[in-house]
Amino acid sequence: QVQLVESGGGSVQAGGSLILSCKPSGRQSFRNYAIGWFRQAPGKEREFVAAFDYTGAHFSDSVKGRFDLSRDTDDYSVMLLMSSLKSEDTAVYFCAALFGEFSTEARHYKTWGQGTQVSVSA
Repeated sequence: QVQLVESGGGSVQAGGSLILSCKPSGRQSFRNYAIGWFRQAPGKEREFVAAFDYTGAHFSDSVKGRFDLSRDTDDYSVMLLMSSLKSEDTAVYFCAALFGEFSTEARHYKTWGQGTQVSVSA
């Protein structure tokens, strides 16, 4: 069974940094998959944060310049490197897998991780 396992969430003060990790597991190879990161704050829609596919890294305007992505070519895990965190970055962060090119729409992703909480205090 295909799974995505996330880790690295936590609490940090504004201006701080966190690294989230998304590791695919199971028999399926994620070589040709885009790995996307989404977040969902209480009472809000799930929103696109960043994604890594065969064309490279992609970021939403809200995190561009503050967040970065790193991909391990051995196991295709993807890390979301978050810096200069703001209180509005507080949310549950999810990673998800999509075959082929990335999408900014959550409904296109078929496999999701369990989510990890990121809390940024002012």
